Amino acid sequence: MARPMIDPARLAPLIAGLGLLLGAAAQAQDLPDPTRPPPALTATERAAAPAGPVLQSVLIAPDRRVAIISGQAVALQGKYGDQTLVRISETEVVLSKGRERQTLKLFPDFEKKSSPLKGRTPGSSKTGATRP
Repeated sequence: MARPMIDPARLAPLIAGLGLLLGAAAQAQDLPDPTRPPPALTATERAAAPAGPVLQSVLIAPDRRVAIISGQAVALQGKYGDQTLVRISETEVVLSKGRERQTLKLFPDFEKKSSPLKGRTPGSSKTGATRP
């Protein structure tokens, strides 16, 4: 039985297509990661990083209170370095060393603003009109 011969004219487009695919794969390796933050942003974040301890989380349960400070779990009255954790609330903790006290806030850049609705009774409106 005779073996079918491969026609080079039919093989040329396949080889060209394979070359394009390999070239595209090589180019894809040079593309930047679209999820990576721009270099200027990461440099700013590094420069703005706080030098001292950072309150990362607060865990409050009926039987215990724990704060995560710079990656370390510290229980109430526990030690963080040479400081003692003396108070834990929902949004901040207080570290003490002798007479010195240091307050760490969970959201240090957040300022609570008074609500424009403060002082109004439920169901009242700005104009004083009542609903039917």
